[in-house]
Amino acid sequence: MNQSGGWALPAIALSLAGTSPGLGLLTVMSRAFTKEIDDAPEPPLPDRPVGAGPNLVTPRGAGRIEAEIERIDAELAAGTGNKAELLRDQRYWLARKATMQVVPPAHDANVVAFGTTVSIRRRNRKLDLTLVGEDEADPATRRIAWTSPLATALLGAEPGEMVFLETSGDPEPIEVLSVRPA
Repeated sequence: MNQSGGWALPAIALSLAGTSPGLGLLTVMSRAFTKEIDDAPEPPLPDRPVGAGPNLVTPRGAGRIEAEIERIDAELAAGTGNKAELLRDQRYWLARKATMQVVPPAHDANVVAFGTTVSIRRRNRKLDLTLVGEDEADPATRRIAWTSPLATALLGAEPGEMVFLETSGDPEPIEVLSVRPA
C-alpha cells in the first residue's frame, strides 16, 4: 500500500484500450516483457538439407563448391548481405566440401554413368543430358543430378537400350541413343 492507502503499482501500465464502453474492464500488462521480446535475436535459420547418399561431384562441381565458400567468406568479411543466410549457406557448402567425392571424367564411355552425357529419345524428342552432382544440376542447361528419377533410370544403360521411367502413371519408355564423356 502507498501513503494514501491505495495499492502502488510501479512499472505496470494500466490500459483501458480495447475495452467496450460500460464494461469497466481493465487490462494490466507489465512493460518488462514487451521489451525483452522485441530485443530477442532472430532465431537461426534452419540448415539446408543435405542428401544422405554419397556427394559425387565432377571437377567442375568441386570448383563451384570452392567458389561458393570463397564468395560467402568475402561477403562475411565485408559485412554485406544477410549474415544469418550467409552463415547457413557457409555451413552447407563446408559440409558439401567435406563430403565431396570428385569423380574424374570418363575417357571411354559406353555405358551411362556419373559424369557422362547421354543422348536419349523421350516423347519423340531427342535430348542430350549430362549426369552431374546434386549441387551442379541445372535442368535449363540439361545437367541433371545423378540421383534424379530420370538419371536413376538411365544409369547403366547402353546405346540402343530401352529403359523405363517409373512415374505416377504408366512407365515411360526412353531410348538410349548414345553415350559419351562429358
